[in-house]
Amino acid sequence: MQTAVLAHRAVSVPAEDAFAPLDQPAEWQGFSRPTGDAGAWESWLAVTGMHCAACSLKVEATLSKLPGIAGVQVNGPAALARVVWSPQQTRPSAWLCALAGAGYGALPAGDVLAAQPRRQAARLMLWRWLVAGFCMMQVMMYAWPAYVARPGEITPDIGSLLLWASWILTLPVVLFCCQPFFASALRDVRSRRIGMDVPVALGVAIAFGASTVSTFGNIAGGEVWYDSVTMFVFFLLSGRLLELRLRDRTAGALEMLMRRLPDSVERKRTDGAFERVPVRRLVSGDLIRVLPGEVIPADGTVEAGQSRVDEALLTGESRPLLRAPGLAVVAGSHNLSGPLEVRVLRTGRQTRYSEIVALMQQASLEKPRLAQLADRVASPFLLLVLLASAGAAAWWWPAGPAHAIGVAVAVLIVTCPCALSLATPAATLAAAGAMARRGVLVRRLQALEACASIDTVVFDKTGTLTSDRITVGAVITRAGADAREVREQAAALASQSLHPASRAIATSFQPGAWSAGDVAEVSGRGVRGLLRCGASASPTSLRLGSASFCDAPDASSMGAGMQVHLADAAGWLATFELGETLRPDAVEAVAALRRLGLCVHILSGDRIQAVARVAERAGIAEFEGECTPQDKLARLHRLQQQGRRIAMVGDGMNDGPALARADVSVAIGDAVPLAQAQADVVIPGAQLAGVVLLLRQARAARRVVRQNLAWAAVYNAVCVPLAIAGAMPPWLAGLGMAASSLLVILNSARLARLPQER
Repeated sequence: MQTAVLAHRAVSVPAEDAFAPLDQPAEWQGFSRPTGDAGAWESWLAVTGMHCAACSLKVEATLSKLPGIAGVQVNGPAALARVVWSPQQTRPSAWLCALAGAGYGALPAGDVLAAQPRRQAARLMLWRWLVAGFCMMQVMMYAWPAYVARPGEITPDIGSLLLWASWILTLPVVLFCCQPFFASALRDVRSRRIGMDVPVALGVAIAFGASTVSTFGNIAGGEVWYDSVTMFVFFLLSGRLLELRLRDRTAGALEMLMRRLPDSVERKRTDGAFERVPVRRLVSGDLIRVLPGEVIPADGTVEAGQSRVDEALLTGESRPLLRAPGLAVVAGSHNLSGPLEVRVLRTGRQTRYSEIVALMQQASLEKPRLAQLADRVASPFLLLVLLASAGAAAWWWPAGPAHAIGVAVAVLIVTCPCALSLATPAATLAAAGAMARRGVLVRRLQALEACASIDTVVFDKTGTLTSDRITVGAVITRAGADAREVREQAAALASQSLHPASRAIATSFQPGAWSAGDVAEVSGRGVRGLLRCGASASPTSLRLGSASFCDAPDASSMGAGMQVHLADAAGWLATFELGETLRPDAVEAVAALRRLGLCVHILSGDRIQAVARVAERAGIAEFEGECTPQDKLARLHRLQQQGRRIAMVGDGMNDGPALARADVSVAIGDAVPLAQAQADVVIPGAQLAGVVLLLRQARAARRVVRQNLAWAAVYNAVCVPLAIAGAMPPWLAGLGMAASSLLVILNSARLARLPQER
């Protein structure tokens, strides 16, 4: 909190000494992390005072020219900046001082939600909106008689009184409520840049200035626009306030993730008592107590207690999970029912939670292709707006200066491209945020655009459609053998091996009275040992492993599945059919993809028989087995040459080349290392339903973006000619501009509600 206050206070007095506390490594590590590239770090700042695309470009330019800065990304709707920098060449105080000099405030992103300045800014925006609304209603009340009265019904002294009252009520709107627009426009002018607030500020200043001249100069029949100014400012502030209120939803789940960890936790002292300490003081090996209703602050293992834990935000698992001694818990999960004592294993940046936050920060800062195009178009468009306004004023000047000024103001106001700049980022961030709350993490917003055009989904098999748990199916025994005794013998011998197939047999059956001794592992073949049924029984030599190791009959005579065999001194004794476990939601997910009109394939390196069984169980008709990484690349290439748009879904471990080749890559599975995964989308909870959610939400986002862009285009095509023709008064222009921005924001906010399957 101290660092946040220092940063906020320094905005008005840009001296580096005021930001010096943030230069300490212990402080900057709270909002930074190493990139792994030649000692570089990446930091996140919450920037205040940004209102348009030009502001984002100005912040990027201000930071990029500083020494030691390797890269800057700024996301306007999220009000976040990502800075890649070298600790050997620069420090955070230099950035914050430079931003303060450019007229922007900044806070460490880790402190942004807890910082008092952020809450004060929100309250100040609300006050501006309330003052503008009150003054608008009063000014409209005073302006109404002039609209409805017949000539001569209002005496000059009453008319002058109404004008003075309107001027007095408009003054706080211009001086207080319009301060953000004027400040932003002044920054843009000083930077020789045209932002969206420049025409807004010009329109308000010209309308109020001309009205003031008419009022003070007692110009008979002079036109005034006090009602238009107050109405325009009120509706514009309404849009800004709504955007601020919806930022948590339109900027994704990032802020919700960042504020999820608690500030403090109970830690056990050496005397056995618990004391409450800050979370940042935890180290590996500490024993903490997490009470019901609290959030677990670190990755660890439960040592005492039993409770249900909600991990939905991290893994997408909607059902609370039982956690008991010996089971792992992750930072950011919510303890629901009982107290837990947890042994801390990983804290801070090493936790899975921290990796997810880093992914979301990276995604929120990326600008989709359409948003980049809108930013590039905005500045030339605004220049044309200023030229069109000046041209319209010159054209209408012979008809009267008052009418010409009114037309110029209307053109300035109606053409403000707020809706155009908000159309894409508001929709894509809302879609990404909704998915993040279900455990689907979009690393690159560009991928969200690509997902909307996907027509083919290719799955890896092992670890993707199937889990890593092997199950035992049929057991085939030699004629005359006791099936129960065979299972017990196999379990006793398998319990001495760490091979996954042996672990599956040991888990499926109980050894009973049998025990194994003199066990030896034969690499690549199996395990052998001496088994006894009781202490006094004579030993029996048994082998467990491959067909050749156990003299088993030909596999084709007993089925084509994966098999483990058991043999004694007389030869083959039994065969255990092993099968992979299909993920619980695999069949439903594949069916949902088909309902979306998608083709579904499997490409796997496993044997063709195993792939065929999984494909049949999952309901997938197209599959290939025994594929090398080169085979997978070749197959994807052939599909793409046929015009297919492919999403490749793999476990992120051995599917790197195929994931890189696909149009969209999705890494799925609990074992995916989030910080290293290079996939476009990561689903750490291994929920295949997340793939369906991703593609459905991407299509919804594309539909909303097109609606937003179409509305912005139609609005400008209709309203700009009307304003230039003098058919749209300034008050109506203000209403139209504010309504267009509100419509875009509200339309995009629909994406925060996840689509239902149809």
